[in-house]
Amino acid sequence: MGDFIRKLRESKDMPLRKLAAELDIDQSTLSKYERGERLIKEELIPKLAVFFNVNEERLRISYMGDKILFSILNDQRAEEILEVAEEKLKYYKNLHAKQGNIF
Repeated sequence: MGDFIRKLRESKDMPLRKLAAELDIDQSTLSKYERGERLIKEELIPKLAVFFNVNEERLRISYMGDKILFSILNDQRAEEILEVAEEKLKYYKNLHAKQGNIF
């Protein structure tokens, strides 16, 4: 997600300090977000969506992907963890669909 934010910012020829000011965060924090060194704070997503006129849901999906990535990044079994999680997701969706619950 950080790279996406950087591309949006650069497409507007906007300095890092200006976007940081718009988001009311420190310039070094934004820099860490853009370099993928820190997970962006979820509460910034609506501000980014409005500021760059992009789909908030797309940003949320990217954020959640990053959140999962950051939680397993240093685990040697990351790919296996993702496979198991995908299998469990399919199982729970199917289970809830059979029960008539929205998942």
